Amino acid sequence: MPRPRLAAGLALAAVVAGLLLASPDAVIERAAWVAADPVRLVVVVSALALVRPLLAWPTTLLALVVGYGLGPVGVPFALALIVLTSVPPFLFARRYRGTTRLAEVGERTVEQTGSVRGVAASRLLPIPSDVVSVAAGVANVRLGAFALGTAVGELPWAVAGVIAGASVETLTTESLAAAVRPEFVVLAAVAGVSMLVPTAYRRYRGESGA
Repeated sequence: MPRPRLAAGLALAAVVAGLLLASPDAVIERAAWVAADPVRLVVVVSALALVRPLLAWPTTLLALVVGYGLGPVGVPFALALIVLTSVPPFLFARRYRGTTRLAEVGERTVEQTGSVRGVAASRLLPIPSDVVSVAAGVANVRLGAFALGTAVGELPWAVAGVIAGASVETLTTESLAAAVRPEFVVLAAVAGVSMLVPTAYRRYRGESGA
């Protein structure tokens, strides 16, 4: 293996190991160093996206760091990272879902709401990202529909995180809290519920008719 490639691999391994031992506070404290080099930013944040599910960190942290380093133009990259970091728990839950009562209920719910709409609406609700990913896996949602629904539902959170990161000169732990303001959470939740109301109404009418 060429030395540059070996060095890059070792550097990436070191970054991942460091992230595993770090906390969100430690990542934020090193944001200036990460953002100083675009290549370093891409490598570190991509590694963070891969290990984030193991640490149960908020996905908004990814958008925050991307916004701090790249500014508003980083929204597509941040959204791609959020989708990427949601896939491992989804695949794990789908692989080991079994034939439980919960899986049956999940499948029926997906049939009624639609895979993309159900995932997107769930992402808008104030529910931990990994909980939604696991629920979608248990419900046997297709990967394509899961990715699309995640992209749609996480878009507002990605934009909020990037804007919050781009609007500060020095990234702090308070920036993470400021990225998700209470009024924004309420608006997103209303949007998510609104997406599910037509399906719930049709189901109610069907049961009433029966």
